[in-house]
Amino acid sequence: MEPIKKDAKSNPSATANLFSQVFFWWLNPLFRIGSKRRLEEDDMYKVLPEDGSKRLGEELQSYWDQEVEKATKELRTPKLTKAIIRCYWRSYAVLGVFTLIEEVIKVIQPVFLGKLIQYFERSEPDNMAALYEAYGYAAGISLSALGLALLHHLYFYHVQRAGMKIRIAMCHMIYKKALCLSATAMGQTTTGQIVNLLSNDVNKFDELTIFLHYLWMGPLQAAAVIGLLWQEVGASCLAGIAVLIFLMPLQTMFGKLFSKYRSKTAAFTDSRIRTMNEVVSGIRIIKMYAWEKPFAALVNDVRRKEISKIMSSSYLRGLNMASFFTANKIILFVTFTVYVLVGNKISASRVFVVVSLYSAIRLTVTLFFPAAIEKVSESVISIRRIKKFLLLDELVKSHVPLTQEDKKEVSVEIQDLICYWDKSIDAPTLQNVSFTVKPGQLLAVIGPVGAGKSSLLSTVLGELPAEKGVVKVKGELTYIYIYIYIMKTYFVRKDFSVLFDFATYLLLSVGFRAVYQDADIYLLDDPLSAVDAEVGRHLFEQCICGILKDKPRILVTHQLQYLKAANQILVLKEGHMVARGTYSELLRSGVDFTSLLKKDEEEEGEKGEAPRSPRSRTLSQNSVRSHSSSVLSVKDESDQLPAEPVHTVAEETRTEGTIGLHMYWKYFRAGANVLMLILLVLLNLATEQEKLDFSSSNISSTIGTNGTFGTNTTQELNLDFYLGIYAGLTGATVIFGFMRFLIMFNALVNSAETLHNRMFNSILRTPVRFFDINPIGRILNRFAKDIGHLDSLLPWTFVDFIQVFLQIIGVIAVASSVIPWILIPVIPLLIAFLFLRRYFLRTSRDVKRIESTTRSPVFSHLSSSLQGLWTIRAFKAEERFQQTFDAHQDLHSEAWFLFLTTSRWFAVRLDGMCSVFVTITAFGCLLLKDNVGLALSYAVTLMGMFQWGVRQSAEVENLMTSVERVVEYTELESEAPWETQKRPPPDWPNRGLITFDRVNFSYSSDGPVVLKNISAMFRPREKVGIVGRTGAGKSSLISALFRLMEPEGKILVDGVLTSEIGLHDLRQKMSIIPQDPVLFTGTMRKNLDPFSQHSDHDLWNALKEVQLKAAVEELPAKLETELAESGSNFSVGQRQLVCLARAILRKNRILIIDEATANVDPRTDELIQKTIRAKFKECTVLTIAHRLNTIIDSDRILVLDAGRIHEYDAPHVLLQNQNGIFYKMVQQTGKAEAASLLQTAKQVSRALHIALNGFATTRDGSLVIFETAL
Repeated sequence: MEPIKKDAKSNPSATANLFSQVFFWWLNPLFRIGSKRRLEEDDMYKVLPEDGSKRLGEELQSYWDQEVEKATKELRTPKLTKAIIRCYWRSYAVLGVFTLIEEVIKVIQPVFLGKLIQYFERSEPDNMAALYEAYGYAAGISLSALGLALLHHLYFYHVQRAGMKIRIAMCHMIYKKALCLSATAMGQTTTGQIVNLLSNDVNKFDELTIFLHYLWMGPLQAAAVIGLLWQEVGASCLAGIAVLIFLMPLQTMFGKLFSKYRSKTAAFTDSRIRTMNEVVSGIRIIKMYAWEKPFAALVNDVRRKEISKIMSSSYLRGLNMASFFTANKIILFVTFTVYVLVGNKISASRVFVVVSLYSAIRLTVTLFFPAAIEKVSESVISIRRIKKFLLLDELVKSHVPLTQEDKKEVSVEIQDLICYWDKSIDAPTLQNVSFTVKPGQLLAVIGPVGAGKSSLLSTVLGELPAEKGVVKVKGELTYIYIYIYIMKTYFVRKDFSVLFDFATYLLLSVGFRAVYQDADIYLLDDPLSAVDAEVGRHLFEQCICGILKDKPRILVTHQLQYLKAANQILVLKEGHMVARGTYSELLRSGVDFTSLLKKDEEEEGEKGEAPRSPRSRTLSQNSVRSHSSSVLSVKDESDQLPAEPVHTVAEETRTEGTIGLHMYWKYFRAGANVLMLILLVLLNLATEQEKLDFSSSNISSTIGTNGTFGTNTTQELNLDFYLGIYAGLTGATVIFGFMRFLIMFNALVNSAETLHNRMFNSILRTPVRFFDINPIGRILNRFAKDIGHLDSLLPWTFVDFIQVFLQIIGVIAVASSVIPWILIPVIPLLIAFLFLRRYFLRTSRDVKRIESTTRSPVFSHLSSSLQGLWTIRAFKAEERFQQTFDAHQDLHSEAWFLFLTTSRWFAVRLDGMCSVFVTITAFGCLLLKDNVGLALSYAVTLMGMFQWGVRQSAEVENLMTSVERVVEYTELESEAPWETQKRPPPDWPNRGLITFDRVNFSYSSDGPVVLKNISAMFRPREKVGIVGRTGAGKSSLISALFRLMEPEGKILVDGVLTSEIGLHDLRQKMSIIPQDPVLFTGTMRKNLDPFSQHSDHDLWNALKEVQLKAAVEELPAKLETELAESGSNFSVGQRQLVCLARAILRKNRILIIDEATANVDPRTDELIQKTIRAKFKECTVLTIAHRLNTIIDSDRILVLDAGRIHEYDAPHVLLQNQNGIFYKMVQQTGKAEAASLLQTAKQVSRALHIALNGFATTRDGSLVIFETAL
């Protein structure tokens, strides 16, 4: 495996000295680079060895394994929490000491403040001892400010890293588990769910560790503060504390409710992402069927439910925040009112100490403590979900190392095998199957669709455990599967050299992989059906019977011409072994087998030499051709494909520079109209205004009651008056505060909903090309992660930022109105802050964007691994894939680590500046002997708030990158409209005449032209076969007809120009049976008839026509049975039949069959052909085929070569031309097959001739129409 990225720089924090560690000095070079140019992945530092994914994952895995072992002994379910705690408690407990010191400082600071103010109250200018003592207190205040600044961020950095470690370890474990899921377990989970575990659930650990320590810190600190308050204001403090105590359970209740909503939301998110996964994977089919609307309805339905839960939890958050911001006002109001009413006098020092003490405890008790409860309850749910996943069944592979003796006699032996995929269904998947394959033997497995052929291979691979019977496999296995798993990148085909088709390239490359890997036993799951006859024959003779001739091989196939070469043949039907023996034995026994084989007459003399026949010259040319074209294709790929190695982010766009105001405007407008926005602004101002009046009245009341001005008489009058005003202001603040929070959350969650819907609709309307060049993980990342941010993180951060921002303005306004000189240090400080913020954001934004883009590969890798699980296990590549996953994960950790440290770097700088400000103010007060209380208490509150405000503003900007990524996807180019003004007549097309007039077609505006100047006509009710070498443009012809990209030239259907009508009008009127049959999660009924246009009777009839009625009736809920993800509980052939049933239901005049019978046995193939002939007699049928016998009886055959029409005539006529491509293709199928094809062609032409004598006019009639149409 090539490394995921070039060597990263070594991490400077590993070697930094203590000073550099405390101040994060070692990051300076990075910021210097970031200020000059955009940061790239190469600028990131290597992950610290202790943060490596492999190391962390294995450490936690060992604790989890111990826990599972212990639990099994004690007969209880294992607890994942225990494993996590046992793994991390030591390192995390040490951090508790940091918190303790920090919180002690917070409590001591107000005490110093009080002492300092008392010195002013006593005002003894000559008492030098008191002055020195005051200097001591001022120094105490400054030092504690500095201590807080340093400690807080070191603590935060370490707890966030602890959270990151747990998350990384969890991801490693989840992926490791996903690689060894058994078949039953795969049925109990979905890709969507696993992606959600990795994208959302593990993130809870990042948030949890930050707050966890406050669970014990909160109550402790509260106790200490109550003690100090008691000294200041005596029993009155209890009134304030009562309010606090009332708030705590209230917030705990919020936390509980919150977690309830969270778990419901998670379930909806799972199903939304799962549906998205299917929509994106099956987008081609959805577009060709014009099924966008039912899918949009499906996603919108889930999304609506999800949003309603998110809205409820956001309201809870709003109430939580509002109670936090208004708590302070209520508490102070209650405390002082009681204190005064009891008959005490208020002094400035008292007021300021009480205010500062309350604000010290307020953060911890009303913000961190409830946050801790909320995060714990969320994490418990996430842990429960992860634990459920980690406890799913694993695949038990008995891997016995081979001795030298065994190696000589490599073999597969199966006796009386019985096994079940699903125990709930009575009938076993396979029963009474026995066979032995020894070196040099080829066992061919044949049988109709759903007979259990692939299941047999699964048993040999160990994917399907045997219930009874013996399965002995001696040797290393290799497995090659029809839909080779790398197919996920199938878009490569679009830009490939036209000569060479992707499936072949893959087969060859995968085949080569298998051949070079030199395993002992080869399992081949119908690898020949995906290629045309020539390549298939070549693979069979040169590879399967050539290079591999000495190995034991098991070949599942539908290509009967290869059976003679097999040493033994196993015939399966409905899981039973119907027959076993050599080709001639089976023929003699007269098993049903002959009906499978009826076209292959015995052919003398060929039998013996078939496997080895050195097929003279044609073959060597072919092999040379296929070899050179494979070389060519690889070369071409580099020229024509947009260079997109999976791991570089170059392709995934990431914007540069700041996020403009227009992005904020788009975000707000998505959630609220202009009136609403104006209302919000007014509400915010009103609330702040109340707070300002409230602070000033607070000040004046303290001065008034101090007795410094006026006499006692005025004081009595003042008391009632001030208390009244005070009460009114407090009430107004509370009411406005609550209103504002709820309305703001409402608006922001609405934005998330609107943006999601816009993005989804835009994705549905974008041309297919978009999905060919963007991997599925990248698109899902927007829907999982970025929408996740918009739903919960962004609204909260935004509201918090606005809140703090307004408070800062308020505080500065009040302070400067009382003591103007405070503006002198404030203004330079503000300028320095803003400069620092700009400097920081340049780097931080890039880091955050890199973090988003390095996350995509983790998801892409996960979902592609799940799709290719069997192949990975068969090649024993689990270890390699785990390493790749860890490498992706480490790359993401590099970005995440920088994200954590850069924000700490910034915060330390900010708090450092603030502590300087506090120092200036404290000593300045002593020198100027001014209104010291207010200035100082504000300086201290400002310090925390200022840096928090600037941090939140940076955080908002970072989160806005998610909005930006979502908005980018809402503005994708869109294909032609679904409906236009020009609607075709309702019964159109009633004849089914298709005309191509000088059509050119390419898959992208700058891509190569794949169809060149095509002019052809398909007459009404005509059956046309379309053949050509792999990559000749057969599928492109269909893409042009369906307008998957807009073709140049004219295509007319019954005289209507297709480019003038809406896409839905066009696509709904043509039925297609696609090459790769796609089923979607949902009921069987939804899969057949998503618009609910047909009655049950119709549905059952259609199923009966395709002989699926029995299979569907066996399902537990019949038509209402929910299918597994992508319909994986049906075999490939059965899924193909479902697609045929869809076509029957649509009753359209035009039917297109795209290699639909490549993966079914000849019997089913014949059935499909018969059904098509009977059901679609009145239709124009275009069939793209690899098997010539499926189209030899067509009315005409269109032969394409390199995007041009090579020949187009009746099969019999084409076979007269011995230089034609078609003649050569027929000859390559082998003597017997070729003779039989020729015979059929003759019969058809004879029948046609008789028919034509009767109906010449209609044919001519259509020709006349054709000429006028042009």
